[in-house]
Amino acid sequence: MIIDAHTHIFPDAVRSDRNPFFDSEGAFKLLYESDKSQLAGAGDLVDCLDREGLDMAVTFGFPWQNPDLIRAHNDYIIESQQRYPTRLAGLCCVDIYTPAAPLEVERCLDAGLYGVGELACYLSGIDDEALKHLAPIMELCRSRNKPVLIHTNEPVGHVYPGKTPISALQMYNLAKTFPENRIVLAHWGGGIFFFNLLKREAKGVLKNLWFDTAASPYLYDPAVYAIACQLAGNNRVMFGSDFPLLPPSRYFKEIDAAGLDSVAKAALLGGTAAALFGLS
Repeated sequence: MIIDAHTHIFPDAVRSDRNPFFDSEGAFKLLYESDKSQLAGAGDLVDCLDREGLDMAVTFGFPWQNPDLIRAHNDYIIESQQRYPTRLAGLCCVDIYTPAAPLEVERCLDAGLYGVGELACYLSGIDDEALKHLAPIMELCRSRNKPVLIHTNEPVGHVYPGKTPISALQMYNLAKTFPENRIVLAHWGGGIFFFNLLKREAKGVLKNLWFDTAASPYLYDPAVYAIACQLAGNNRVMFGSDFPLLPPSRYFKEIDAAGLDSVAKAALLGGTAAALFGLS
């Protein structure tokens, strides 16, 4: 089974005209003000799965600041999962600083969503204040054995929309603060899996982390696939396209050229995601 573990879909009201949302939603404007930033719906995603030969996708919305938008977007994710139950597995997305965020997470998990994500702190990175607001959400997911997908990025290199001021230490502290949670770090986790090479402490701290490949063709040399599988483990890396940013075929070319053995490749393309999210 081939699973895309990182995709975004938006309801009709946002796709038809994104401009009214820019004034009050700074993060949304940052990422989607450009006409080149595509917005897709559930039908578009399923069409992509069919076209590219994929079986399922893990999909989610956007961390709006407005609680009404959060609820409406999560409702769309719930409805999309119900419409395509064998193709889409939804996650609950919230702004962690919204007071009602834990209640919204509980509502969405009760409705059958498979976890929480993609959570993002676009302005601060995952600092101490973010960890404090994450705590009740992480406790809900821990108690229900649901994974949490969190936006991360490489802390060095070129600047681009959506690149947060996150540090390796912040990601390390995230894993250390919530050791019993299953945490997926998007976009290769900024490469923090490198520190599994340290002889003391780090390997134990980072043991609860998974990684997805979202946006990899824009960010990393294709050698990252083999290196990440070696350092993080075959069962900790998941293919994610960041749909509609890039088509899966862009990733498949790099994966085919990465020299992975059949076991590692099968885990990357779906086995790890199926096990983590409980998909069949």
